Amino acid sequence: MSAGRSQAPSRQARTPTALTIAGSDSGGGAGIQADLKAFARCGVHGTSAITAITAQNTVGVSAIHPVPPEIVLAQVRAVAEDIGVDAVKVGMLGTTLVTEAVARALDELPAGTPVVVDPVMIAESGARLLEPEAERALIAEILPRASVLTPNLPEARVLAAPPPPWPRRPGEQSSEQSARSGARPGRPSSSSSTSADEQDEAERLVRSLLALGPASVVLTGGHRRRATDLFLTGAGDGQIVSISGERHPPGAAHGSGCTHSSVLAAQLALGRTPLEAARIARAFAGAAVAGGLRELGAGAGPVDVLGLAGMRSP
Repeated sequence: MSAGRSQAPSRQARTPTALTIAGSDSGGGAGIQADLKAFARCGVHGTSAITAITAQNTVGVSAIHPVPPEIVLAQVRAVAEDIGVDAVKVGMLGTTLVTEAVARALDELPAGTPVVVDPVMIAESGARLLEPEAERALIAEILPRASVLTPNLPEARVLAAPPPPWPRRPGEQSSEQSARSGARPGRPSSSSSTSADEQDEAERLVRSLLALGPASVVLTGGHRRRATDLFLTGAGDGQIVSISGERHPPGAAHGSGCTHSSVLAAQLALGRTPLEAARIARAFAGAAVAGGLRELGAGAGPVDVLGLAGMRSP
C-alpha cells in the first residue's frame, strides 16, 4: 500500500440481536416493552414479533386482541431474513393458532438458535393470557423447542398437570385453578405447607418440566418462601443448582418474569452458557424489582431494569 493511501476502516463487529415473540403491554411494564428494555440493558439489539395487543395497566387487562398467526410468522421472517436472530424469548402466545405459528417460526430459524420460553399464562393482575386449550399446544409444540424454560411456581404447577383432553365436568377444577389456589392432590395447600414441603415440590416440578422436552429449566423463586431460583439441565449430572437472591419489598413486580427471561435470552445471545445466563438474569431481575417504579399506577408498579432515575441525573 502506498504511503498516500488511507487504510479503509475496519468493519465494526456485529451487534448481537435478540428477538422477543410476545404480547404488547400498553402500560409498558411487561410484554415486549419489558423485553426490549431488558435486551438494551444487556447491550443487545432487540427485535420483536407481536402476538397480541393488550389494553393493560397496573390494575388489570381490559381487552386482548390476538394478532393473526400469519402476521406473527411474517414478523419473525422479516427480522430473520435481514437482521438475524442470535436468541429468542417467547412470552405470551394467547391462542392455539398463534402457538402453532410460533413453533413453525422457531423451526425456520438457524439450527441451534437459543430459545427461552417464559410460559405466560396469567398477568400480574390475575387476567388470563393463554386460552385453556392452548396449554396443550404450548406443552406439545413449544416446550420441546426450548433451550431454557423459565416458569414461576404457579406456571410450573399448570405445566406439570396439563388439562385433560376431555371437557371438564361441572365443578371440576382446572389445573390453573388448582395451581393458583395451592391445592395439589396429596399435597398440603401453600398456606399450610412447610418450607421443606415447598422445596420438595419445587424440585419435583423442575424434574417433571425437564421431562417435557426443554433442554434446561429455571424455576423462578418469586412465588416461593425463599426467593431462590432452581436450575436443571438435561446436559448435566442431574443435580439441581440453586441460584439465590434477595427478596425485595412488594409493589413493583409487574414485568419481573418478562425481564428475567429476556435478560437470560440476551445473555445467551452474547454467548454465555445457560447457567451463567440464569445467574445474571436472577441478579438483573432482582435489581429491577428492588428499583421498581412503585409510584406509578394504582396496582403493582413496573420493574425498572434500566435505572431510569439514574439516567435522569445530570
